[in-house]
Amino acid sequence: MKLTEKETPTRVTMKDVALHAGVSQSTVSFVLNGLEDMRISRETRKRVMQAVDELGYRPRGAGRPPKSNRTGVIGLMIDEIATSPFAAISIEGVQEEAWKNDLIVEVVMTGGDKNYETEVLKKWSGDNAIGVVYGSILTRQLVPPQGLARHRAVLLNCYDHDKQYSSVVPAERRGGEVATEALLAAGHRRIAFISGEPWMEASDQRMEGYERALRAARIPVDPSLIMEGNFLPSGGRDATLKLMQASVPPDAIFCANDLTAVGCYEALKELGVQVGKSVAVMGYDDQEIAQHLSPALSTVLLPHREMGQWCVEQLLSPDAQLVVTERMECPLVLRASHRSDP
Repeated sequence: MKLTEKETPTRVTMKDVALHAGVSQSTVSFVLNGLEDMRISRETRKRVMQAVDELGYRPRGAGRPPKSNRTGVIGLMIDEIATSPFAAISIEGVQEEAWKNDLIVEVVMTGGDKNYETEVLKKWSGDNAIGVVYGSILTRQLVPPQGLARHRAVLLNCYDHDKQYSSVVPAERRGGEVATEALLAAGHRRIAFISGEPWMEASDQRMEGYERALRAARIPVDPSLIMEGNFLPSGGRDATLKLMQASVPPDAIFCANDLTAVGCYEALKELGVQVGKSVAVMGYDDQEIAQHLSPALSTVLLPHREMGQWCVEQLLSPDAQLVVTERMECPLVLRASHRSDP
């Protein structure tokens, strides 16, 4: 088994164009796809295209039909889509890479229904699908369906115990470590951590990275600075209020995801504490809301688009028979919230 950690290149996204132009991503999409029957003003269209030029954005072409008459198919099977914004990003990554190779992607959401998975895999086998991407919205170990063995397959955001399939997951421990290192580099020493639900692998690994960074800096891990959250604003708010009641409160709070950080912001503002001034805050995920908090949230990006692209690359690789476990880098996104005044 090969273990690698892949760098994630910085690229201009449709989200960046939307933010630059001051419009929604849907507006950008409609303008770039030339849909004239939408009631979008000429001024707005001009602003979007100006943002495209200024940022150097290049449309991905995701979801378009192949340029040739080839009808090769890659199946993408995922347990959930609606419960997380990251599912759509992964799908876009798969589609983008498939399009480069003149392939069509068929997407199926199964809800974890094993019988449904079996029937879809039979269909794809009959269709002579080139390969299957089997994904989970939560990073976890799982038991793949038996029918997957009929296909050339890779696992997206999950892995199997027997290492039968190549897989790609985020390098969560390293992500937690670099986030904590950024807080340490900003001069913070009393750094708290608000976790997600304890059964979630991502939460545990992010906390392991936090602890590893503290130990590397020769700062003891203080259990009183670790609070259990729930990956939601409610958990972030409650945990922050408890942390700030201590006789010596933290000077920085690392939240296990951005929604937790939203609740953390709320609690600090209720207490009259300025984020990025009196207490630093670090998030994780780089969800859309991170850019719009005040101050803008420093966080860690989950590379779901790049993970989707990697899956197609792996399926089409001449070495696809080799089992590879890819832990993909989660880049640090520094904005304003991780600093605080001395």
